[in-house]
Amino acid sequence: MVNKFSTSIQGYKKEEVNEFVKEVTSEYESMLKKLKSSCEIIDSLKKELKHYKDMESTLNRAILVAEESTSNIKKAAYDESKVIIEDAKRNATKVINNALAKAERIEADAESLRRKVSVFKRRFRALVEDQLDSIEQFDDRM
Repeated sequence: MVNKFSTSIQGYKKEEVNEFVKEVTSEYESMLKKLKSSCEIIDSLKKELKHYKDMESTLNRAILVAEESTSNIKKAAYDESKVIIEDAKRNATKVINNALAKAERIEADAESLRRKVSVFKRRFRALVEDQLDSIEQFDDRM
């Protein structure tokens, strides 16, 4: 805002200078208000930025905790799965051993029954032969 003042015998015209000073003062006050408003906005934005940075920090910590928890859960699940598998293997071994023992008992029982059947057959054959001999002797007497 450059202004050229008219001159008179006593120097510059007082009204023009006063008017110019009023304009400069008004412009200066307006700029001060804008500056103050800008400073308030900057302060507000700084507070908001700090708030978001705090939130970011909190979220980063939460992410780290979540990652650590996930890692711990995975490890616990892996360890538990190993225990379950070992238990299953032990149980499977017991079941197989029990089945083998039972099969051996059944096989022994079957062998015992075969021997008994064989003994029964011999005795029955002997009995039948004795009865046939008795019948033949009975026929011979008559």
